[in-house]
Amino acid sequence: MNRPYKPALGAVGLAAAGLLIAACGSSSPGPANTVTVTVTPSAAASSTSAAGQPSPSTSTSAAVAGCLTRYLNGSTGLTQGTAGSVYVVIRFKNLDNVPCTLYGFPGVALAAGTPVTDVGQPSVESTTTARELVTLQPGGYANSTLQIVDAGNYSPSECKPVNTTWLEVIPPNQTVPLNIPYSSQGCKGSEKLLTVTAVRPGNGG
Repeated sequence: MNRPYKPALGAVGLAAAGLLIAACGSSSPGPANTVTVTVTPSAAASSTSAAGQPSPSTSTSAAVAGCLTRYLNGSTGLTQGTAGSVYVVIRFKNLDNVPCTLYGFPGVALAAGTPVTDVGQPSVESTTTARELVTLQPGGYANSTLQIVDAGNYSPSECKPVNTTWLEVIPPNQTVPLNIPYSSQGCKGSEKLLTVTAVRPGNGG
């Protein structure tokens, strides 16, 4: 019995089959490799907040400290007399090598003797001036004006007059006084002879 003829798979057939298999394999590529990229924000970007506003600076200028009595020199300046009163400029000079500030009214008393002793009532604050912050650079000045009412305006029995040789001046927000030589006359009684203004920039003329 004759068998049907089956041609043998030659080299050409094998090559074609190989190409077909390769084509089928390449039609279903595997997953691509994943590459992770880390991005570091620049300095400029890090200084901006999420809201798009610049972040606040971490460096702030320190506030200037108040002037301590030990770093101040006290002296008198321009003096002017009027009917029944005398006006005296009190000067504060910064002796330190850094700036400092004064704010408000000094406290003033007439004084005499050694040790220095207050005479009569201390000063009251003038209603004509308001507080302001005054910065004294090294060697810089601030000033205040003191009104001294003439003790002779009162009867001797009420005033009990006493000659004085000092102005005892406590700088604003301090407790230690400056003793400034100044001759005047005070009252031992309850009369209030002294009125002082708030400190102002400069030496007061």
